[in-house]
Amino acid sequence: MRSTIKLAGVDWLTIGRNLAADPAINSDGIAYPQGYGIDKYKRGQEPPGDKRLLELACKDVSKALTERTTALDDSADELRHPMAERLERLFFGVYRAAIRNGGYQAVDRAVRIIERSSRLLGLDRPVRTELSGPDGGAVQVETAGLEELERLIHLAGGEGGKG
Repeated sequence: MRSTIKLAGVDWLTIGRNLAADPAINSDGIAYPQGYGIDKYKRGQEPPGDKRLLELACKDVSKALTERTTALDDSADELRHPMAERLERLFFGVYRAAIRNGGYQAVDRAVRIIERSSRLLGLDRPVRTELSGPDGGAVQVETAGLEELERLIHLAGGEGGKG
């Protein structure tokens, strides 16, 4: 659920508040037994502040997305082997025709199968990509604190994390 709501465009603070254990800050008004700050809630202490909720939500969503990516990679690896075998079978027939007849169409097909197999198996070298700023200059990178992020969200028409 955590990664799903982030993918839906929900901001970090709203995610943190939605998943907080304390019903006073949780948008559902329910004490989630595995929510953020459950240890403090059980002891009757103050719930985590906005900064801590942001940290928890960001860490949690990043972990969930990594796990999802790993699962997708595993599934892709399972599919990669039979696909490579199919391309290999196609290649042998086309390769024989290209060698025997020397026709450009057969040669072109053989090259295309080789290219596709190389991409599938990761044999191609990665393409280097560079980013540049205005007039080819350096890209300016800025960091922002919680207040600045909330201000930007508000300017963009967001709710500033109110859940």
